[in-house]
Amino acid sequence: MKIIDSHCHLDRVDLAAFGGSMDSLLAHAKTLSVEEFLCVCIDLEHFEDVFSLAKKYSQIYASVGVHPCELEGQDPSVAELLALADEDNIIAIGETGLDYFHVEKDTADWQRDRFRWHIQASNQSGKPLIIHTRNAKHDTIQIMQEEQAEQGVMHCFSEDWDTAKAALDLGFYISFSGIITFKSAGDLREVAKKVPLDRILVETDAPYLTPVPYRGKPNSPAYTYYTVEKLAEIRGESIEAIANATTNNFKTLFF
Repeated sequence: MKIIDSHCHLDRVDLAAFGGSMDSLLAHAKTLSVEEFLCVCIDLEHFEDVFSLAKKYSQIYASVGVHPCELEGQDPSVAELLALADEDNIIAIGETGLDYFHVEKDTADWQRDRFRWHIQASNQSGKPLIIHTRNAKHDTIQIMQEEQAEQGVMHCFSEDWDTAKAALDLGFYISFSGIITFKSAGDLREVAKKVPLDRILVETDAPYLTPVPYRGKPNSPAYTYYTVEKLAEIRGESIEAIANATTNNFKTLFF
């Protein structure tokens, strides 16, 4: 059995909590069958930190993009994204999308423009999008439709079934994080029952959103296991079946 953490920020994880090094963090993850990782970029200023991990470790892949909540750093052009994505270790464009929780919708034209540039870079490069959406589900889907977004994943999904269905209809995958283990996530667990198994990914979003049973403690990609375990419980399937399906889905989408 192998599990892939399809979305984490290894460059930001608290290594001191997991043996003090990247090697010890990865070894810990392997004890829970988590053996591959997509380290996701959120700004260009730290792109080299992310990319260097993918170059050093064969089990780590990387993306390039600027998160919708990043306000201070460089805003990338389509050409810049394409240039940085032109490496085998870079397998995705993002994290991109819309976030009206941290930014007022009426002042977010720049955010919508940035999202469009990432979609264009994804379509031109053939590398899938990693989409973040928060309090912006209508505009997110609308822009995906307008820009004819071709492939990617709705990361750390926490929206309703209608939003999931709209993304699925566009050919996108749905990624579930440790949020599905939270007591408050009953509605999301109902969505997780409905998404076709061949369109599901799993992730931690580490160092954020630590799942039960480690809620409140530092998060590690190792804990993708607990998302797989909860999905198996929700869907009435074995842990091995969920692990195998999500691993195959990751390979299908990104390779």
